[in-house]
Amino acid sequence: MSDCKFTPYGLRVKTKLMELGKNQKWLEKEVCERTGLYVDNGYIYKILTGKRQAPKIVQAINEVLNLEEIK
Repeated sequence: MSDCKFTPYGLRVKTKLMELGKNQKWLEKEVCERTGLYVDNGYIYKILTGKRQAPKIVQAINEVLNLEEIK
């Protein structure tokens, strides 16, 4: 049994990072710069697994990765 519990959105983010050759640390830095909010590995993980709702952070992730929002 896998411990990976990413939401469909989380999987899209991870896939896009791989396509770009970037890692989550890079994404955290980009989101921090865009929002002025503190974002770390745990926070991003909670968003990608659906344990945390953070519309401003999700919007910044979408902008950084050029993702269209899915409902």
